[in-house]
Amino acid sequence: MSSPKRVIILGSTGSIGTSALKVAHDIPDRMQVVALAANRSVESLVAQVAATGVKHVTVTDAEAAREARRLLPADVTVFEGAQGLVDLVQAVQADMLLVAIVGTTGLAPALAAVEQGLDLAVASKEILVMAGESVMNAARQHGVNVLPVDSEHNAIFQCLEGHRGKDIRRILLTASGGPFRQWPADQLPGVTVAQALKHPTWTMGRKITIDSATLFNKGLEMIEARWLFDVPMSKIEVVVHPQSIVHSMVEFIDQSIIAQLSHSDMCFPIQYAVTWPDRVGNSLKPIDFATLGALTFEAPRTQDFPALDLARHAGETGGTLPAVLNAANEVAVDAFLHGRLSFPAIWQTVERTMGKHETVEHPTLEQIIEADAWARAVALE
Repeated sequence: MSSPKRVIILGSTGSIGTSALKVAHDIPDRMQVVALAANRSVESLVAQVAATGVKHVTVTDAEAAREARRLLPADVTVFEGAQGLVDLVQAVQADMLLVAIVGTTGLAPALAAVEQGLDLAVASKEILVMAGESVMNAARQHGVNVLPVDSEHNAIFQCLEGHRGKDIRRILLTASGGPFRQWPADQLPGVTVAQALKHPTWTMGRKITIDSATLFNKGLEMIEARWLFDVPMSKIEVVVHPQSIVHSMVEFIDQSIIAQLSHSDMCFPIQYAVTWPDRVGNSLKPIDFATLGALTFEAPRTQDFPALDLARHAGETGGTLPAVLNAANEVAVDAFLHGRLSFPAIWQTVERTMGKHETVEHPTLEQIIEADAWARAVALE
């Protein structure tokens, strides 16, 4: 049997990172964690280092990095800052980089990993939304695999196994619909932060939970799917599925549909990304259909939640516009979380910022980063 896959986890103290460590504990003969990175959750990171025995970590927050050096054993190397993520990737012998950090910080280490010949397991949407063209081209050039860890994209990846791209009629991304799925539109301006953070099925970080409530999460996933599976935006649709059991579906040209089902647990897609192309037994909860009862589906309310249309427009236009959509949304979500913006003002801010942008086609990485910075400044205004 082959030796375990050596995995670096960026964002190890977040919900995806902790799930990945659970998977490594569950299948030690298939997955070995060799390095960790966190922002500022030093206590959690110290516990993870003790549990895994890794000798290299990165802490992006400067003050937290000083604290980590004080608390960690002397033989553990602590890299610091955004550059520290790239240094970590270059310092450690690994087979795969799992990127589970929110925002644009994961882009440079992801590209560094591809250049080192590491497979990329992507859990943060921003990498492919902002720089899908660059990342996928680099992956092809260096002969590495880009494996999706998002439950929806991992589901599509599984549905497409053994099928050809030209046979796809459409990709159906499922959405839970978030906490305001059935709210009347006139009540949305009064949404509070606490209400928006109450996701009906998943436990996630604050930013992604708000994105789920606005449906921007699904919009970003549409753009991500466009690059991951090399399909035009016109073939990607969203269907609301409140139970979050069907994680996504693919319809083929003969009208057959293949779906992937499992309980809402990130350990499922993480394990498949690590063990692919193999399937491995685990201790995760199986589905009991009789107990489950009904699975329901409905169309998204795009008029009341325009995020999907904005994302479709950004994805079809391409170039730097997806980076602008992503950056403006990050700024608007942060303002909402800090009580400076109403809930509908999130997508209004994104729409206004996109409207002011002059798109650059086939941008370089520098141009993408410039567009990101421009959009943040404009959205803040």
